[in-house]
Amino acid sequence: MAKILQIETATAICSVAVSVNGETISFKEEQGQNLHAANLTLFIDEAVKAAGLNYQELDAIAVSKGPGSYTGLRIGVSTAKGLCYALDKPLIAIETLEMMAAGFLSESPGYSGLICPMIDARRMEVYTAVFDSSLNLLLLTEAKIIDETSFNALLSQQTIIFLGDGAAKCAEVLTHPNAQFDAANFNSATYMSRLANEAFSNRNFEDVAYFEPFYLKDFVVTQPKKQQAQR
Repeated sequence: MAKILQIETATAICSVAVSVNGETISFKEEQGQNLHAANLTLFIDEAVKAAGLNYQELDAIAVSKGPGSYTGLRIGVSTAKGLCYALDKPLIAIETLEMMAAGFLSESPGYSGLICPMIDARRMEVYTAVFDSSLNLLLLTEAKIIDETSFNALLSQQTIIFLGDGAAKCAEVLTHPNAQFDAANFNSATYMSRLANEAFSNRNFEDVAYFEPFYLKDFVVTQPKKQQAQR
């Protein structure tokens, strides 16, 4: 019976869940700016207690590894690694876009088209990939600038559902009749449960000492607008 603590911090949503054998039994999440640093450990404690467990009863820690927000991923992964060290538990890393696609399929089990999760990057850029309805990866994860021709080859053949916080800003340019959009939140640790359980069963664990988030792009430090105006 695999009891797994799951952490998702790749976007503005701070989300924690506990699963048993691939089924979510408790969760705590909230959306907002700069929540992760202040609330993540509190959410973890609440989710573990709501599951009726203590920390030593957990079998593994799973974390959404990215791509996504540099700061959010860094906080989530460092917290997960700290728990693994303290509790002597294995670390499981779940690809964020795959988790989002799995979440959509769990809510729409009869869907037979393609799934394109999108995480907002900057301007018209998103972190994205394309999966089929069996979660096979069709287009590799990339940072992609979206325009009116994006995904046309696939859209000409079948429906693609676009989802995630990056999809909303693309709706005005992705106007092909086969382009559909889902505004629901799929950046939730609750959608990690089946994937994390499969990884645990296959003993697909990370090296806690060397594991790093999948940032996809290098972090670029920018000056606050107030400082720029003073120069």
